[in-house]
Amino acid sequence: MRAKTTEDRKLIEAFDPIAEALGLDIVRVRLMGSNKPGGPRRLQIMAERKTDGDITVNQCARLSRALSAWLEESDPIVGEYILEVSSPGIDRPLTRLKDFDTYSGLEARLELDRLAEGRKRFRGILTGTEDGEYVAIDLEGEEDTAMIPFDWIIDAKLVLNDELLKIGAEKAALRREQGEDDEEEDEDLDFGDDADAEFDDEDFDDADDDFGDDDDDKLTKN
Repeated sequence: MRAKTTEDRKLIEAFDPIAEALGLDIVRVRLMGSNKPGGPRRLQIMAERKTDGDITVNQCARLSRALSAWLEESDPIVGEYILEVSSPGIDRPLTRLKDFDTYSGLEARLELDRLAEGRKRFRGILTGTEDGEYVAIDLEGEEDTAMIPFDWIIDAKLVLNDELLKIGAEKAALRREQGEDDEEEDEDLDFGDDADAEFDDEDFDDADDDFGDDDDDKLTKN
């Protein structure tokens, strides 16, 4: 899920060592269409520190400069594009299996690439991972913990609720206490207008209305 297309995956292969040298991880790469007809495409990159999953504006800027240098030299993208480097945000996407362990206990929305028990979209409390391939989640209205294969998930993100806002505020306070070189709030790190446009909350309004046949893939539950 860090990449959606072949082009994205090739870019990640090049970007990972550049970010690594700066002590950062690439969370997600998306080469997207333009906001305006005939306008430049957008190369959207989300990154975080390896140590704590946070990132400062200055670190975003350093990564942007390093990636820009590589892109200018290698010229892997045809046509015009705008480079956007940002934090994952408070209601961040979950793109790696380890993210589901890191954010265990928080509410998330998942979307699958296939129907499972009659639907593709799920919402619940993350409870970690199992066997290196399953995401465990306590679904709304169900007693058993569902085990969803990570390979089935095409999009996942945390739900922006009071608990998550509190965690974000606590992180911001900690940054100020530690005297980091920039104290801007998380939203100031989003250089793009619609970083989450592919995963809007409205997509889940009718999540429970999609019911399929008996031959849908089944979720393992504990």
